[in-house]
Amino acid sequence: MKILNIQRMSTEDGPGLRTTVFFKGCPLKCAWCHNPESICPLLQKEWFQIRCIGCHICIANCPNSALSIAEKRIITDSSKCALCLKCVDGCPTGAMQQLGKSISADELYSEVIKDKAYFNGEGGVTLSGGEVMAQTTEAVIMCQKLKAKGISIAIDTSGFTQYGNFRAILPYIDLILYDLKIDSALEHQRLCGVDNTIIKNNLIELSKESVEIWIRTPIIPQATDSIENIKAIATFLENNAIRFNRWELCAFNNLCVDKYSRLEQSWQYKNVPLIPKQVMEKLLAAAQAIISQPQKVSFTGLTRLEEEQK
Repeated sequence: MKILNIQRMSTEDGPGLRTTVFFKGCPLKCAWCHNPESICPLLQKEWFQIRCIGCHICIANCPNSALSIAEKRIITDSSKCALCLKCVDGCPTGAMQQLGKSISADELYSEVIKDKAYFNGEGGVTLSGGEVMAQTTEAVIMCQKLKAKGISIAIDTSGFTQYGNFRAILPYIDLILYDLKIDSALEHQRLCGVDNTIIKNNLIELSKESVEIWIRTPIIPQATDSIENIKAIATFLENNAIRFNRWELCAFNNLCVDKYSRLEQSWQYKNVPLIPKQVMEKLLAAAQAIISQPQKVSFTGLTRLEEEQK
């Protein structure tokens, strides 16, 4: 498997205290992605300016002369970089970091099982991304081993995979955090890079299973934040009798802006402010007006009014 990192003591990826494994590689290319380092399935590198002491060892170590310095920043010429990671190996301060590593199911299991003591029955392990369902074979092996130890397992998924992959992992998981971003197939294609037909169809099938489902809709300015989009998603859920335990409208934040900088990538949402609380309340009301069990719908995240008061 290719993973990015393991985050312990997480409280946002399912119930209780959790250990979250972030997988590397995602078939979607969402314009607002908050984990841009997770999109590419290959190993990558990033540069932390705050750690750099200007020794330029990374530049000297690069066999392809892919690195240079401009305005006190290390710049990578991607056309020359072979990702040999010699710049990472030679960095004395950890300013140049490797993104991603290969790990077997057995190795990953041995790492996360260490945390069993603090799960306390309610917490567990969450497999997030990237997209865990793009690496189902190895993930199933690890889930089998965790389930045998009584560990609760959740997966955080875009839903963009063949349903057979869900069928393989379902016996070993307890919760699915399922992204439902945009109702329109054309808009989903434009903003996320793929059509959402398979995503919707998979959710319809999953709702027939016994697994717990939490639906998540990221509320992104000028993308998913329209009343029309939220009403359309709500109508889809109702018309298809989708069974879910909760539906969260997740307010946009720009906490990932430094990630794009470290990857030398631009981000169109860099200067976009938080969403006003009143907007989130209107979207929530629009969803609740259609959903037959409105108490299951909520919004999460910091809003502009709350931010200004801090």
